Amino acid sequence: MNSKTRPLISQHIIDEASEWAIMHGVAFRQTDNTARHCPFSIAPMTMEREVFQHLGKVTPLITKLISNVSEDHDFLQSTLGDVAKADPFFGRLLSLHQQVHGDIENRLASTRKPLLLMRTDFMDDRQHGAKVIEFNGIAAGMAPFGQRATEFHAFLQEQWPEVYQNWLEDSHSIPAENQGLEQLAYGISQAAKKVAATFTYDTEQDKDTTMAVQHKPTFLMVIQENEDNVYDQHLLEIALQKQGLRTVRRTFEQLSTQLSTGDNQRLMLAGVGAIDVVYLRAGYQYTDYYSPERDESVCCQTLSETRLFIEQHHVAVNATFSQQLATSKTMQMLLTIMPAEEYARWGLNFEEAELVKSVLAEMKPITPKTINWFNTQANKHDWVLKNQGEGGGHCVFGDDISDKLQQLAPQEYDAWALMQRLYPHEREVPTIAVRDGVQMQVDDLVSEIGLFTAYYDGAPVTELDGYAGYLIRSKPASENEGGIHSGKGILDSLTLTN
Repeated sequence: MNSKTRPLISQHIIDEASEWAIMHGVAFRQTDNTARHCPFSIAPMTMEREVFQHLGKVTPLITKLISNVSEDHDFLQSTLGDVAKADPFFGRLLSLHQQVHGDIENRLASTRKPLLLMRTDFMDDRQHGAKVIEFNGIAAGMAPFGQRATEFHAFLQEQWPEVYQNWLEDSHSIPAENQGLEQLAYGISQAAKKVAATFTYDTEQDKDTTMAVQHKPTFLMVIQENEDNVYDQHLLEIALQKQGLRTVRRTFEQLSTQLSTGDNQRLMLAGVGAIDVVYLRAGYQYTDYYSPERDESVCCQTLSETRLFIEQHHVAVNATFSQQLATSKTMQMLLTIMPAEEYARWGLNFEEAELVKSVLAEMKPITPKTINWFNTQANKHDWVLKNQGEGGGHCVFGDDISDKLQQLAPQEYDAWALMQRLYPHEREVPTIAVRDGVQMQVDDLVSEIGLFTAYYDGAPVTELDGYAGYLIRSKPASENEGGIHSGKGILDSLTLTN
């Protein structure tokens, strides 16, 4: 790679680019209610068109697989019992799942409708090609930021073409279309309208609550307390409002006293009325259910049962307990180890199963045998140790893996897994990363691509056969954590070469 230091970009351009980002909602809220732009690259990454098309073909199949696995309650409960014993939060999720769906001896019918909004994250490994990093089935955000990043680089190309071309990896590459925001909004709106269409509003209760006969489909976003990633969320809400939906936001704490049951298991929200879609941007970690004001003998019981209450109603839900279990690291490992023929249980033919298997990186369970192999034979830098955590900061790398494995008690083994470490291609030319209005040349930038998909009640629900759009996050190769929100990552976009 040509890492020769180049002249920095005019601060005037950096300032205008940063202001564009804030003006278009590509920002995080600060504690003093000001906004800080997301860190961004000055020019997009490049990927071979053939690789991108392959990912576009396989990712909806992964979503189809996960959608069907998530509704196979016998399979979830029979295969995830050990990890539930090893991880208290996972155990709580499985317990709540059983309260919704019963057990294998007494299966319960469920009225909730599964809306799977999924982001599958990939890295294009130098040796093995594009492989899955992880499945994200709950709070899989930043589709709005992904589309905005594509629009941002188009703005730079239009306004300062020489600067854009100077930092572009391949001057002949073509920007990849990205409709992530619009397509997710379309999919959610379709689910909301289908739920709303199953109800009529001619009861006395409707009149008493002043609910209009022509009910406007309503979308409820469940958020964290003191959320700072609000603009990505609001961009989605604005797109949903354009689709004809009403949008409201609540925390689990607020919902614990505001939800009730209407006719025919309709989910009702105080002061609002009937809810058609519930979208969780919280609930993927224990702290989302913790209330310091509550003195509970069982941690987080009240607020997690608020989520249970939601799933006991006729409402579209993302993410269901089932979806969260089906997109866990343990399930990813089980599907990776499983022969392709067994995917037929969930509606994939052998060719489709082989296509999915082609992008799943090798994974290993943690056992005494695996630990001995890792410590005596493995190249430690070829592996990552992962637990069930979501949201970044849950991976152990390199020589630290042996130390962590030594610290684990045997009863904790099932909460962890080893996964092949991916080493993506470094960008062929340096780029400029801008953080807090300050530019810095980065010589070893690597990227991961997250592809968004949407399924409702087992079927694709976007105008692109389930595919929605993409998110590119880039980081220096020397950094382990590449999240835009919680790591050293920067927002990026994608161009394609032939």
